[in-house]
Amino acid sequence: MRLYRIGLFTDVYLPNPNGVSTSIYLLLRELRRMGHDAWVMAPEGPNDPPAEEAVVRIPSVAYPFFEGQRLAMPSSRYLPTKFEIIHTHTPLFLGLWGSRLARRRGIPHVSTFHTHYEKYAHYVPGLAMLDRYTGLIQSLSRAFYNRCEVVIAPTEPVKALVESYGVERPISVIPTGVDTDILEQAPEVPSPWPQGKRRLITVGRLGKEKSFEVVLEALAQIRPHADAHLVHVGEGPEEAHLKAYAAKLGVLEHVTFVGAVPYRTIGGYYRHAEVFLFASETETQGLVLWEAQAMGVPVVAVGAEGTLQGVEEGRSGYLVPPKDAHCMAQRTLELLSDESLRQRLSQGARKFAQARSARRIAESIVELYDEAREIQQIEPKKLIFPFPRLPRSSLPSSR
Repeated sequence: MRLYRIGLFTDVYLPNPNGVSTSIYLLLRELRRMGHDAWVMAPEGPNDPPAEEAVVRIPSVAYPFFEGQRLAMPSSRYLPTKFEIIHTHTPLFLGLWGSRLARRRGIPHVSTFHTHYEKYAHYVPGLAMLDRYTGLIQSLSRAFYNRCEVVIAPTEPVKALVESYGVERPISVIPTGVDTDILEQAPEVPSPWPQGKRRLITVGRLGKEKSFEVVLEALAQIRPHADAHLVHVGEGPEEAHLKAYAAKLGVLEHVTFVGAVPYRTIGGYYRHAEVFLFASETETQGLVLWEAQAMGVPVVAVGAEGTLQGVEEGRSGYLVPPKDAHCMAQRTLELLSDESLRQRLSQGARKFAQARSARRIAESIVELYDEAREIQQIEPKKLIFPFPRLPRSSLPSSR
């Protein structure tokens, strides 16, 4: 196996808790365990740990419209080594820097398409409306990913999405790994559930795109039939709105918002839970689904995009239609009322998740680095304009 000097370029990273951050952390750890000289290039933030192995923090400023997001100001003086492979994880400031470095230095560029970017357009004032008329996000994404040697998609539906953008580079499906060891070895945490209550959990950023209202609506329908309490792990800009909505539904006293927790402790929360609820329609894979199942927690989740491959229907949990709080409530009640069914799905969930070890996924990605290197050596250089022209027919009329 060839050992590489690898730069993992990302605009989001721990301690900002989300699936992209977690997946990069696990990949970095496994690459270094395998002997690669791997580094994460990420924005500097006010809550960064004092000492991080193999993480370079780039000076940044806060982005005012997206809580926790930082805008990095890259410079080559921060590079820790002469990279042989650049692996970008976002098409934003640091992703663009990584792409530019790869092109200037003639080294392979691999990029992972982590999320459906149109669903996040509301965090940039005016972008959603502009994109509706011009298809700007798809055009910029196409320009970025067509600069890569290879693109990684975490699921087949995401691969189809990338292809629909007009990306013509090779696309490989490699899911994000799950660290079953760190989950199972998580320290014990005090149960945030009131004693005697049925224990429901959901994990994720409190943003509009996560559709957490649906989970609250499901809880309101569950409560008349089961003495359930919901714990949410995570934070985000919609917290105040969601608390107000929970109060309107009459379930605020039956919800505990834990806030963000260190990744090494998340397994302790899953360990207490009985059922995991998830309503997001924007996930490329829903890493938290795999984490919950790895800890033996059956899942009731909206079946949309990447989550369609994140649950083994009827064996590790259930998929419900988007925005269907009633169906989510009914499936959850089935599990709460039939302990033998819940235990059977708990066992199925563990088995389903164990096939995605972080080590095996990292090995697959290294094989892709080898492939990218071969492609980069044999393909002629293509002239790609840095920004695509907007289609004239798509521009709004001035009349």
